[in-house]
Amino acid sequence: MIHDHDRPVTAGGRRRVDLDAATALRLLGSVSLGRIVFTRQALPAVRPVDHVLDGGEIVVRTHAGSDVSAYARQGGGLGAVVAYEADSIDPDTRLGWSVVVTGYARLVTDPVELARYRAMLRPWVDQATDQAIRVRPELVTGILLSADGGPDEV
Repeated sequence: MIHDHDRPVTAGGRRRVDLDAATALRLLGSVSLGRIVFTRQALPAVRPVDHVLDGGEIVVRTHAGSDVSAYARQGGGLGAVVAYEADSIDPDTRLGWSVVVTGYARLVTDPVELARYRAMLRPWVDQATDQAIRVRPELVTGILLSADGGPDEV
């Protein structure tokens, strides 16, 4: 469901429309690449990664020596706080959507689950991605950048 809060029209006849969490997660699940945001040496770090939405959780593949794997390990049982962003915005019209999820990241340790995620996620870099990280969404926000005529159907 789209929530239009009567935001003013922006330049070029575009406006921002807030999305509810279910719509935002559905859109995030419709693309395969996003960006994971975590802390590295007390500073924000962003990495592009491939993902799949599985049972309402975001799963990304990574390799054992990656900074994001090390960060997820630090979180212990609860996990480490991360943000995850994915979008589909046309560079010419600047219309589309963006979703940001904040939640807890944990390494996937079950060998059966790990094998399943390896089969589901195709690495986009030429590097062994032998680990997976699961992000449990706690806060989901999304926006639709819509033409002045009204919210596009998403």
